[in-house]
Amino acid sequence: MTIKALREERAKLVADARALVDGAPSAENDAKFDELMAAADALKARIDRAERLEGVEAHLGERAAVSAAVRGISPDQARDEQVTEDQVFARFLRVGMNNLSAEERAIAVPQFQAAQSVGTTTAGGYTVPQGFYAQLEQAQKAYGGMLEVGFVIDTESGNALPIPTSTDVANTGAILSENTQVSAQDVTFGNVNLGAYTYTSKLILVSNQLLQDSAFDLNAFLADALGTRIARAINTHFTVGTGSSQPAGVIVGAASGKVGTTGQTTSVIYDDLVDLEHSVDPAHRRQGRFMMADSSLKVIKKLKDSQGRPLWVPGLATSEPDTILGYGYTVNQDMAAMAANAKSIAFGDLKKYFIRRVKGTQVLRLTERYADFNQTGFLAFQRWDGVLVDAGSNPVKYYANSAT
Repeated sequence: MTIKALREERAKLVADARALVDGAPSAENDAKFDELMAAADALKARIDRAERLEGVEAHLGERAAVSAAVRGISPDQARDEQVTEDQVFARFLRVGMNNLSAEERAIAVPQFQAAQSVGTTTAGGYTVPQGFYAQLEQAQKAYGGMLEVGFVIDTESGNALPIPTSTDVANTGAILSENTQVSAQDVTFGNVNLGAYTYTSKLILVSNQLLQDSAFDLNAFLADALGTRIARAINTHFTVGTGSSQPAGVIVGAASGKVGTTGQTTSVIYDDLVDLEHSVDPAHRRQGRFMMADSSLKVIKKLKDSQGRPLWVPGLATSEPDTILGYGYTVNQDMAAMAANAKSIAFGDLKKYFIRRVKGTQVLRLTERYADFNQTGFLAFQRWDGVLVDAGSNPVKYYANSAT
């Protein structure tokens, strides 16, 4: 089924759900509404996967073309050699460097760099080739939300990275009288620092019988398991991290934009969202985006404006996103669910949240340590940090539910 057909099918489900909201309230209608929206969300996931696949295919084609041009070979040959690198890495994960063939080792040695004992499978940790790294990154993106909306900076090392800021919003120009000296007005500069916290996937034990199964896609298994574990940790910290011995999350750095009135401990109304939108300066609203947990999105999907128009509108055209008040949104399950005093909805220029990633993932393969269990251990390390870069104009604000 084409992406266009999937979008049309989803639009029909949304229209049927809207008719239920407009009708008389009942338990049966509520249950049917949830059923229709679940089906619509499932279609949205299919659409996103299809569009992402198109993007990845296009990226791979571009990467192969660039590699081919640099090396003076055909793009097809470049693509074939990339597959070979991935296959050799999968073999390395199964049997270790010492058990690779001479041909495989010729490919592996320039690609997999020893982090501990060179060529020793029992102690060697290896950085991964580009193909596997892309799989790991995809697993991380699929989990949380912050990597999709934040501004990601890749660095080669973990040295402190200062981000300069400048606060000049209160200063204006002036009319200058004839023969009058210009007055001085200094610009105030500041900075925020990004460090590099080391995250680990923790240990994953795989039976050697499973490793020897040639039909088992170890690359995909490890990319999903290792990437998702690290993603859970970093997404939580990038969202609500305290900034003490961990990154400072976007909610910690954001300012209050709107607090619900008494009684709104688990709800939000149209006026609240408008107030939250306009609490952010227009300069940042141009890149504005909402972020919330799925349970909060469910509440918003049932809201209408003062003219009876729904606030949530599904995207119908190819690559067109669903919107709230005309803005895109991101579902982030690390955002607080609506409850008393919960900071449940964020809005603003989320690209002002800077995420620092030290390039390269270290994968350790532990053979002898678990030999008595006939298992091999795998674990991964990555280094990350994040901070909301706010020069004083509050690019991101939040809605907080009422205390009572």
